[in-house]
Amino acid sequence: MDSAATRAPVLVAGGGIGGLAAALALAQQGCAVRVLEQAGALGEIGAGIQLGPNAFHALDALGVGAPARAAAVLTECLVMHDAVDAAEIGRIPTGEAFLRRFGNPYAVAHRADLHRWLLQAVLASGRVECLTSTRVVQVAQDEAGVTVHDAQGRAHRGLALVAADGVKSAVRAQYVGDPARVTGHVVYRAVVDRDDFPPGLRWNAASLWAGPDCHLVHYPLRGGEQYNVVVTFHSRQPETWGVSEGSADEVRSYFGGICPQARQLIELPRSWKRWATADREPIARWTYGRATLLGDAAHPTTQYMAQGACMALEDAVTLGRALQATGHRVEAAFELYQRARVARTARIVLSGREMGRLYHAKGVERLVRNALWQGRSPERFYDALEWLYGWTAAGCLAAASAGVGLAEPAGR
Repeated sequence: MDSAATRAPVLVAGGGIGGLAAALALAQQGCAVRVLEQAGALGEIGAGIQLGPNAFHALDALGVGAPARAAAVLTECLVMHDAVDAAEIGRIPTGEAFLRRFGNPYAVAHRADLHRWLLQAVLASGRVECLTSTRVVQVAQDEAGVTVHDAQGRAHRGLALVAADGVKSAVRAQYVGDPARVTGHVVYRAVVDRDDFPPGLRWNAASLWAGPDCHLVHYPLRGGEQYNVVVTFHSRQPETWGVSEGSADEVRSYFGGICPQARQLIELPRSWKRWATADREPIARWTYGRATLLGDAAHPTTQYMAQGACMALEDAVTLGRALQATGHRVEAAFELYQRARVARTARIVLSGREMGRLYHAKGVERLVRNALWQGRSPERFYDALEWLYGWTAAGCLAAASAGVGLAEPAGR
């Protein structure tokens, strides 16, 4: 990258977790960065977030691992119960043995807190400019850079574009144009104060209750002062991908057959946010010259693997390492980043679909699911999770070197 080129910023579409992580990774490589965020203020919607060891490895590489570990709730275990009869299906300890195996903890946090940690680091870098009320609508490229046009008719010139503009990415729509795959699964999320949360469920764990065509999740936030509550069900009606206000009566109507211990969760929130979920088919190409996709724009997934934001963090670190490895040659770096990430993120998308099926099993399939995990030792669980939690920043480009990620688009 020549000295004249370095004076132009790299543009990042989107100021969410993925966009800020990308901006931070680029700033670490000495790039000037301009973040274009469509909202009127930088922030994050949602409630809780689960952070596996791979997420902490990425946060360490971005320089924010220490504050994240200090402020997040480090869990004692991951636990799944059958929501019909309350039987424990599986338990994965996340204490010392887990830490020795994967090098970082499993933790839970509020999405807004993770966003704040990244934003503080971005602003402290002195290399990142953040523009709000700037919705990207179109991209043009030439040999020297990119021009991004926003909804207000303004043009933003940059060396390259990293599109982290979310599940409904305008940049993906321009370059890929593929349809969303609406799942028919609806997610309700809420945060409940500790005093209002049942004492018998105040576990320091990421807890899941698996039921027929539904499941419930809860875990502590902010030192146990709050609890995240998430319920998911298969909708009876056609759904349109998006977020809306929720209805307690709707939630109640889908959880009639679950045990009382789990059912009390749906009576706790005073208000709900309702997500009608979708993903997209994995694609083998998300780099187009000087523009590349990142996070949900590249590989939108369902929530069942609890890895959406974790993958965006990994993406950002890998992008920065690719830029370093290619001597800051943008197009070569974007291609290397893509090769390193395609297969892994596609596995997350496809695994999420299968995990959703297991969580929501009914009839004999429910019995098979329970038998699959009951009595399994922690070491066997750790072995099964090695592919996921064993990711490190040091090895993030290894898949590209091995030729992984060059196959045709994954599909079903």
